[in-house]
Amino acid sequence: MKQLSNVEFMLLQIIAETNPASGYDINKLIDQRGYREWANIGTTSIYAGLKKLNNKGFIETEVPGEKSGKGPAPIRFFITEVGMTALRNEIILVLSSARERDNRFDLGLAALPFVGKEAAIEALWKRLDYLEKASKSIKQKYESQGSAQLPLHVRVLFLHPIHLIEGEQVFVSKMISELMEETRKHV
Repeated sequence: MKQLSNVEFMLLQIIAETNPASGYDINKLIDQRGYREWANIGTTSIYAGLKKLNNKGFIETEVPGEKSGKGPAPIRFFITEVGMTALRNEIILVLSSARERDNRFDLGLAALPFVGKEAAIEALWKRLDYLEKASKSIKQKYESQGSAQLPLHVRVLFLHPIHLIEGEQVFVSKMISELMEETRKHV
């Protein structure tokens, strides 16, 4: 049974990895690893997620006694034993059962007869363009982070979506070919 939202799941991972982590540390890792693209997460979601994790007893907070520089002292977040257990359980659940697909795209495919073959072909060409741009963006981020030198758990954040996109590009290209073939048969 899912216990954590995607935001909470990601935050617990980061806190467990950097234990302790400040809000700045968390935001920095989210940007470096491209979580914003994959988890659709904003700054307010981060702080709301941290509050939920704290309320569930999965993390604890600590405000250091002394400040460094201007502004308030940064709050540090620590994962609790209960939080680590929840994180491990969620990892096992997700690795063994999560589906990686956009169901809205599937619904669009099921509705192809309602737009006509030419419109569908044009839309799928746009999807190929979109996928190419997305792949290029992820590959650039991957290279800028150190690519093969990254630890496995960071590398796979980039490699998995790249491989999924490549598979979808093959599928969409095949769909375009089939639709074009059907169009030629009806002319």
